Amino acid sequence: MSANSPDTLQEPYVDYGCGSHVGLRRELNEDSYVVADNLFAVADGMGGHEAGEVASRLAVEALAEGWERAQGRVTEADIQHFLDDADARIRQATDSKAGTTLSGAVVVETENQWQWLVFNIGDSRTYLLHDGAFIRLTRDHSQVQDLVDSGMITADEVQTHPQRNVITRALGAGDFFEADFSTATVTPGQRLLICSDGLTGELTDAQIAQILNAGRSAQDTVDWLIHASLKAGGRDNVTVILVDVVSGDH
Repeated sequence: MSANSPDTLQEPYVDYGCGSHVGLRRELNEDSYVVADNLFAVADGMGGHEAGEVASRLAVEALAEGWERAQGRVTEADIQHFLDDADARIRQATDSKAGTTLSGAVVVETENQWQWLVFNIGDSRTYLLHDGAFIRLTRDHSQVQDLVDSGMITADEVQTHPQRNVITRALGAGDFFEADFSTATVTPGQRLLICSDGLTGELTDAQIAQILNAGRSAQDTVDWLIHASLKAGGRDNVTVILVDVVSGDH
């Protein structure tokens, strides 16, 4: 993952861990994820009779195939195009009866520096641990997030709200909306976390940050997060990707 040409900005070297668990109450794991070079994404499918699993799998496949065609050189518009393709594939395969959330990040070069280009649709999330601070880079597309933003409920009330699982944007279902995008500079020592709501529905941001700050390897930290979510209830499928940015000379 490192560029060898002296004429190019040296690409950041990353280490990562990933994992997925069906949880303690579901029969089927409808989450999917992809790690391909410097592309990382998690999708959380919705729909009965395995359709959710189909939707999430098609979403990450479309994203990975687009990334490969572009040889890892993508813009925000390219990512949106890949997601449009995913939306069409899901609608065709499931007769518009299933959908999926999706959140992720790619590494892009912008103005002679490397940046995370973060994208999301739905309530899967991407976070950044930077100098010990735990920063959420995505906003949930959900009814409870809208209620929090309007001041009608507090953030603490989200976990127990009866509408906490109602999504307002998804791939393959409803009126398709564009993804939200954000950027953050890639810096050695950072940890980028991408997860389905099976993690954030069981653990608070403070609990997740404490585990990320414990200093274990990426894969050990992923395993710890999944175990902690199961211990807290495991009510949903849980999928986690953790990317550690290592200095470029490794």
